[in-house]
Amino acid sequence: MVLSTAARDIESTTLPNGIRVITEAMPGVRSVSIGLWIGTGSRSEKPAESGISHFIEHMLFKGTTTRTAEDIARQMDSVGGHLDAFTGKELIGFNVKVIDEHVGMAFGILADMLLDPRFSEADIEKEKGVILEELKMDKDNPETQIHELFMSHFWPRHPLGRPILGNRKTITSFNAESLRAWHRRYYSPVNLTVTAAGNLRHEEFLALVESHFGALGPAGEIPPVQAPRNHPVLQTRNRRSLQQVHFCIAAPALEASHPLRFACYVMNVILGGSMSSRLFQNIRERQGLVYSIFSELNMYRDSGCLGVYGGASPENVRKVVDGVLVEFRRVKESPVEPDELRRAKDHMKGSLMLSLESTTARMGNLARQELYFRRTFTLDEMVEAIESVTADEIQALANQFFQPATLGVALLGKLDGLKIERGELNC
Repeated sequence: MVLSTAARDIESTTLPNGIRVITEAMPGVRSVSIGLWIGTGSRSEKPAESGISHFIEHMLFKGTTTRTAEDIARQMDSVGGHLDAFTGKELIGFNVKVIDEHVGMAFGILADMLLDPRFSEADIEKEKGVILEELKMDKDNPETQIHELFMSHFWPRHPLGRPILGNRKTITSFNAESLRAWHRRYYSPVNLTVTAAGNLRHEEFLALVESHFGALGPAGEIPPVQAPRNHPVLQTRNRRSLQQVHFCIAAPALEASHPLRFACYVMNVILGGSMSSRLFQNIRERQGLVYSIFSELNMYRDSGCLGVYGGASPENVRKVVDGVLVEFRRVKESPVEPDELRRAKDHMKGSLMLSLESTTARMGNLARQELYFRRTFTLDEMVEAIESVTADEIQALANQFFQPATLGVALLGKLDGLKIERGELNC
């Protein structure tokens, strides 16, 4: 598989107040995507603050002292721009995409939202209702619920195990004072990264950032976060209204910056991260036991988790769980064959290249590399890292991860007494 890995035109500057500004020039396009990234997410919250990062993300769209929420929406719509945001466990992102001639206006809106949110009590009370509805929507989604059930027991009493949205009690407790205090602490230069990709020049964009954020002063040190301890418990929750039993089986994995992370990525593709994966082909295609089954990696700064999700009818779920354990055992006992390893590597390289075709994807890629590695990897470096993965590395990781004593399991649905005992996790 031949892939072009031409050098990317990336430049980086740190402002005197500590804000990092990273751009990638893409002269062949007319769009520019801009992201403002806060380097902490919901894992920095104490139990009584659960959901506050997500709540503030919502509130920043409710207007500033000079713009109403409707002003923000109309100004972006008037140029065909796209404005969005999200809250994760370890970062919060605000991004906008416009054509190049509207960069100044779009960045001005983003900067105003982050620097001067209104936090009116009336808006806060209305937004509580919106987020409580979002919480209900998640509770109605069994796929979301099985993940939340698993994480809350795998990492108990730790922010990584709590829902990003928070809970009814915490959501209804927030007020203007608590939101402003959190905003002052975390929306500060030392915790802010600005990235942009598209038809732009670094020096011009840097001047734009400096004009809005150059005077922003420090807000003190960001409190350190503790690494979670893994608790591989077996958890069941009966919900007779569901037609399927949804399940999660997961093991501790590597942190995001681990030297063997690419071997972990490739193993995930082989196990359940693609349509040709072992789980999809053997359990869905050959046996017809499920509609949805996949593996996924959750990798954080100091911990990680590799899990398998699926849903099956109550009479088939034990057979499916046994099938997952068989695949764990296969990857432990036998090295991956060269042709399967080749397909997984080519899948990863192709996905990487396709993911970097848009300005938005490149802007986000710049941010994540900076936040996790404090540097930008070239495409050549990433392709080389994928190519360097060996079958022995994958087998060693599988033997490290997939041990009966370290596997966590969660079941949600019409269980009728169904249980999975530790002694049955034969992998």
